[in-house]
Amino acid sequence: MRGLVLVLALLPLPSWAEFFTLKGHGGPIMGIATAPDGRIATASFDNSVGLWTGQTPEWLEGHEAAVNSVAFNGTAIYSAGDDFTLRRWPGGGIVGQHKGKIVGLAASKTHVATASWDGTIGLWPVDGSDPQTLGPTGSGVNAVVFSPDGSELYSAGMDGALRIWDVSNGQETNRLVEHGFGINELVLNAQDNWIAYGAVDGVTRILDLETGEERDFTLDRRPILALALSPDRSLLAVGDGEGYIMIIDTVDWRIAQDFRATLRGPVWALAFSVDGENLHAGGIDEAMYSWPVTALSDQKQMATAQPSFLKNPEKMGNGERQFLRKCSICHSLTPDSARRAGPTLHGIFGRSAGTLPGYLYSDTLQDSDIIWNDETINALFDEGPDHYIPGSKMPMQRIAQPQDRADLIAFLRRATADQN
Repeated sequence: MRGLVLVLALLPLPSWAEFFTLKGHGGPIMGIATAPDGRIATASFDNSVGLWTGQTPEWLEGHEAAVNSVAFNGTAIYSAGDDFTLRRWPGGGIVGQHKGKIVGLAASKTHVATASWDGTIGLWPVDGSDPQTLGPTGSGVNAVVFSPDGSELYSAGMDGALRIWDVSNGQETNRLVEHGFGINELVLNAQDNWIAYGAVDGVTRILDLETGEERDFTLDRRPILALALSPDRSLLAVGDGEGYIMIIDTVDWRIAQDFRATLRGPVWALAFSVDGENLHAGGIDEAMYSWPVTALSDQKQMATAQPSFLKNPEKMGNGERQFLRKCSICHSLTPDSARRAGPTLHGIFGRSAGTLPGYLYSDTLQDSDIIWNDETINALFDEGPDHYIPGSKMPMQRIAQPQDRADLIAFLRRATADQN
């Protein structure tokens, strides 16, 4: 594996400077990172990381739930997600683990930092020495970023606080912001002495680290879900929950572009190409989209058609509607699992839980005596996976109405049966 990654790093990479897509994931794109050699890493809801040389992916498999964040540190790739783990590639070995989802990553030359919804920050030395835990902060942590020399760490979380930590001793040294709503994203520009943050209430602000003054670029959209700074620090890209990307000119401090990037749904991930010529974005669609920065006003929207789970509900039966809303983002109906976060449901009736070859199940399901049929599927959605199968990787959700569950089961019986 290590040799393969090194060979890929030496292959010539195209100069993008044009619109392109990277397709192959089986779920939404949750995180994007770019390497100095031009490679792109994409983290997805399908439990995998795609490592792209040109438009050819190498799939990094090992996470047992959605991957939320990915980062390069110059010598390795790190990823983290809903399975509470931080993993290092090549190999995918577990570097560390939290007690809740990891939603943010930052990498310096000596450490990797993890932001977790368990209310703590993990500091993991790249040399494998003992880690530190910063906090607890009292609420989930959403974002972390290192100072250029790696001596300080900035963090932001659900409590609306923007903190600075001393990496050497793990102590909080300053609290820069006490925002009234949770802060989701951070970008630090230490060279020009400012930090940008985006919040749940739609606020996008730039804080001058010397004077404490703030510039506000808030528009009437919420929440802010992604921030990215161009390599020359002249452009700040902002992605929100309503599918727009705003580009702030940080030289003249004006909004240079503001456009609808998605047909529907949020922008979850943003990153500039290493040469600054393209802006990469990910959202609810199963592909990463990239636009040339010089032609954003002529951009194409992400996805040429809405995902199936966003189809017009009036054009389908209730059972199909329940499947598309509750199941389709994780499961396919065909014999092929199609790189989804969960296994295919094809042939599910009469199948023992946790037995489909080729899918990495949780220990809970592998050791289960459940056989999928009308009664067990009904109980799964009546009680919710977290109660019916404690310890399962399945998202916590219920279908409250008995008729909705019955219609879903009837649809699955038709849609998952062999059509021969």
